Amino acid sequence: MRVMAQLAMVMNLDKCIGCHTCSVTCKQAWTNRSGTEYVWFNNVETRPGQGYPRTYEDQEKWNGGWVRDKKGRLRLRDGGRIKKLSRIFSNPKMPSINDYYEPWTYDYENLTTAPQGDNIPVAPPRSLISGKPMKVEWSANWDDDLGGSPEIVPDDAILQKVSEKITLQLEETFMFYLPRICEHCLNPSCAASCPSGAIYKRSEDGIVLVDQDKCRGWRMCVSGCPYKKVYFNHKTGKAEKCTFCYPRVEVGLPTVCAETCVGRLRYIGLILYDVDRVLAAASVEKDTDLYDAHLDVILDPNDPEVVAGARAEGISDEWIDAAQRSPIHSLIKDYRVALPLHPEYRTMPMVWYVPPLSPIVDAVARDGHDGEDVGNLFGALESLRIPIEYLAELFTAGDTDVVHGVLKRLAAMRSYMRDINLGRAPQPHIPQAVGMSEEQMYEMYRLLALAKYDDRYVIPSAYATEGHKLEETATECSLDFDGGPGMYESGPFGEASGGPVPVAVETFHALKERQSTEKMSANSRHPSRVNLLNWDGKGTPDGMFPGSEGPR
Repeated sequence: MRVMAQLAMVMNLDKCIGCHTCSVTCKQAWTNRSGTEYVWFNNVETRPGQGYPRTYEDQEKWNGGWVRDKKGRLRLRDGGRIKKLSRIFSNPKMPSINDYYEPWTYDYENLTTAPQGDNIPVAPPRSLISGKPMKVEWSANWDDDLGGSPEIVPDDAILQKVSEKITLQLEETFMFYLPRICEHCLNPSCAASCPSGAIYKRSEDGIVLVDQDKCRGWRMCVSGCPYKKVYFNHKTGKAEKCTFCYPRVEVGLPTVCAETCVGRLRYIGLILYDVDRVLAAASVEKDTDLYDAHLDVILDPNDPEVVAGARAEGISDEWIDAAQRSPIHSLIKDYRVALPLHPEYRTMPMVWYVPPLSPIVDAVARDGHDGEDVGNLFGALESLRIPIEYLAELFTAGDTDVVHGVLKRLAAMRSYMRDINLGRAPQPHIPQAVGMSEEQMYEMYRLLALAKYDDRYVIPSAYATEGHKLEETATECSLDFDGGPGMYESGPFGEASGGPVPVAVETFHALKERQSTEKMSANSRHPSRVNLLNWDGKGTPDGMFPGSEGPR
């Protein structure tokens, strides 16, 4: 057993309202520069729909992820080294700009320079690539405008698998939101696809990053990623992807998308896993067995043997404690209400989802029944507006029994807590019906419904003197092997990358303090460091302004 740590995320889809705040803030923080106009490290999809890029889930078309050959070995669906070498200068298995969208701006000058006429002038769209007038026909959020319509649904790769069970009649339509970021997989096919070894998985926290210095722009990583979360910057000629906001998590802050989420649906925490089991788990014969195999890789952080193994691998007690308090481990392993996205890709993703229960209570109540009664809720699961078959194709490789069990636990929690909230005696048989204790049911409710900031985000910060060095530590990567993607001669930003600190640690600590205090969070212990750039507007620190008489 070789214990390693992995930062992971869980999203509760019952809480997502599709506001796209996470997408916009991520865009502003990471991809607001030239060459990344079409890049969305975080995007929110409307399901059913084609997704972004268009039909990315159709692996018969894009050849992403891994497949198991007849001998039980994993092979890249996109082909091995010889096949990649044969098309290294021309890679057809990659989305084009039309599968993303042609980025545009608006010709605002036309509003003031248009000649006088009978009609009010408008600002027509112009391409950010060619500068010419264009017609807007697709974007990263197009499914949200046309979700569920006959124009979009027929090309939904998931719906095609269950189409015989779902009709497009208006009264039977359904939709929900699916936020997506890079999965930071335990078995990343993007890293294995890269000819130059530029993509690596950090051994400290499992974050998958792109070494911009080593990237040669072959774009095989774009083809290899089944989630299509690696993008090509046509200005720099380099691949880019979600970094899990590693400068923030290194100092204990959540990712930008999680921090700004309106619905508070994201959870971030640490898990411990056995890296020696990853290959065997990803190689199981049946796709429907991948979920259980994935769970077996995740270790119990309270097990003394696991704790000893973690310490033997250099994992500090602070990180072990964080793993023991992790909301991720609770939702995935203890309560088993979180599921991985497309386990059949065999990348072993580490961004998991609590599936949506849909408006089941209202549906039962409309028929004149008690919408919170556990018997009514269990019976209504079979007639959800969001078909269980569709959810199963997304999260369990088609295994409806697992999804049904998750939804049953969520429905039981809703019914059990209704009695408590109304001051009635709780009914112990409700949690027992889904294999849970009353304490577990209440703790799951607290985590899913009422979790506070420190409960949702249990992120161990790196030591102050070591935090900014994490991006340099690829020498013990879990993908290390002779000539493999984890081998390096220098740091990921070149020979000089170990010099200036690339992360403003002090700024991030100040931000965390500002978010968790009701008082003035300016650094009163070091007044000389408070200036107009880092002042939060709460109170007036001594000496900040000439002639200041102190805090007001």
